[in-house]
Amino acid sequence: MLRKIRIALAVLFFVLITLLLLDFTGSLHAWFGWMAKIQFLPAVLAVNVGVVIFLVVLTLLFGRVYCSVICPLGVLQDIVSWFSGRRRKHRNRFVYRPARTWLRWTVLVLFVVVMAAGLGSIGALIAPYSAYGRMVQSLVAPFYDWGNNLLAWAAERMDSYAFYSVDVWLKSLPTLLIALATFVVIFVLAWRNGRTWCNMICPVGTVLGVLSRFSLFKPRFDLTKCNGCKLCARNCKASCINPEAHRIDYSRCVACMDCLEHCSQHAISYTWRRGASAAAGEQAPKASKRAAVKPTVQASATAQAAAAGPSAGAATATSAAAVDASRRRFLGMVGLLVGSSVHAQEKKVDGGLAHIEKKRIPERSIPIVPPGARGLREFLTHCTACQLCVAVCPNEVLRPSGDLMRLMKPEMSYERGYCRPECTKCAEVCPSGAIHLTDLAEKSSIQIGHAVWIPENCVVRTDGVACDNCARHCPVEAIHMVPSDPTDPKSLKIPTVDEARCIGCGACENLCPARPFSAIVVEGHQCHKTL
Repeated sequence: MLRKIRIALAVLFFVLITLLLLDFTGSLHAWFGWMAKIQFLPAVLAVNVGVVIFLVVLTLLFGRVYCSVICPLGVLQDIVSWFSGRRRKHRNRFVYRPARTWLRWTVLVLFVVVMAAGLGSIGALIAPYSAYGRMVQSLVAPFYDWGNNLLAWAAERMDSYAFYSVDVWLKSLPTLLIALATFVVIFVLAWRNGRTWCNMICPVGTVLGVLSRFSLFKPRFDLTKCNGCKLCARNCKASCINPEAHRIDYSRCVACMDCLEHCSQHAISYTWRRGASAAAGEQAPKASKRAAVKPTVQASATAQAAAAGPSAGAATATSAAAVDASRRRFLGMVGLLVGSSVHAQEKKVDGGLAHIEKKRIPERSIPIVPPGARGLREFLTHCTACQLCVAVCPNEVLRPSGDLMRLMKPEMSYERGYCRPECTKCAEVCPSGAIHLTDLAEKSSIQIGHAVWIPENCVVRTDGVACDNCARHCPVEAIHMVPSDPTDPKSLKIPTVDEARCIGCGACENLCPARPFSAIVVEGHQCHKTL
């Protein structure tokens, strides 16, 4: 029974966290965003004391249930290991292996050092939640988006606007390659040896393993019932059960309850700690009736449903006209909501005929990070590179960095859109506090960078035509057009930037008609300013 409850909760967390990482609308975060915020590393970086205390108490009570229920990377390994075990030759395939304590603590110390040194990109390579988010966003999200676009195409043929298509594009090649390599390594380890990654590499697993040694509830041996079949050890994916000595390495046990399920003699039970002898070696001399965990809950939902009768689900039929009217109202409301959430973009063709050349990313001396990050250094220190903000950005401004020192950490670029003043999606979903905004008014007053005019790219200089796109679209009126020839008021006008007013939103850079490089680009600020 305990194993079934654990599996049900693990599947629930795994599915919902995966959907959070795939949801490009951000609608799920209003209901299930807390699941990302209770992940261990994001809670520590956000200095979320309440969540950290909750996870510590949870581990001290029940062992490493975080690793087998809440952590999506741990559940992914269980899924891979389960499929591997379905093959006949792989059943009962695990054996006890002594803990490689030196390796676990070396990895943990190095992880703490690189995180303290501000090299979070290196730490994100092995951080469990970050690694899972990277894999989902890089490897699964494109197929999810293509499926959504297929539904949008089908809905359009039925005159429905219940779905809308999204662009599927490569956000970062280095991040994609790292995500693929991480998935291959974790898949191979889980396929062959179960929880190897958790109990040898994962720093969160090492920390929680120390706490789980002192947990109150643990799997324990009853020597009076054990017949020495070793099925518990051969089905322990953490390889932490020593059947010869009847001992369990609780620092590696993830409380998966598989040993309880496979013990035909009920010689292992998940019980309350009783005395020093039980905590030290599981050498209880007598069996207890309360030691064995027995399922006591009886399923009655099916009988109740059968007793309800066939008339319970019957509904009164409505007229065809009323149905059509309700359908039209529903589709109209859905279309209105979708239309209000999808921002209009500039045309991708010139006059509807010639294809416009795509823009290229300019060289920036300082990268741009979102409003609410407070500055580049603080953002890099707190960001876990989980890719949630990248997934939910409706304007396609955020993407993982390819720079070695900021690898996989989100940064802003304006080739596909700009940071709209009315949008705070990234701050709403960030679980680590790397992006924090209180309201829209605060965002509009934060200066994350400033625009710089590049004369040699401007169409006024290159083509001799009038253009004021940058000035017309600036939301804070920081760009003004002045005559290119001060002595001739009728000469073509060029932009000037008031750096004191510019907030660095990128509207000017995104909407500049110059190709392939914009004539006006945004340079980031090391520390954000409040206007």
